[in-house]
Amino acid sequence: MTAALTLVSETTEPLSDRIRRLQAEARSMAREHVAALEQALVGVSRLAAEIADGGEAYPVGARQMARQLIAECEGRAQTLDAILVRTRD
Repeated sequence: MTAALTLVSETTEPLSDRIRRLQAEARSMAREHVAALEQALVGVSRLAAEIADGGEAYPVGARQMARQLIAECEGRAQTLDAILVRTRD
């Protein structure tokens, strides 16, 4: 004897509402991910500043690269922040 299978919906939420809810959740998670990137860039900038100002203990090439990274990371972090502010729901 074969048992009949029936599809049981876990929710009575209309599919269109569920799609909107999931899309909103995905956008929110994406914003969190971009914010995490922004914070990582701020951290890299801070670390680069320590190396750039570290004096003779650090190789000249590393200090120069760190100086360049400071400006680049700070600029990129500010751009990401502006994007997040501009795209708020």
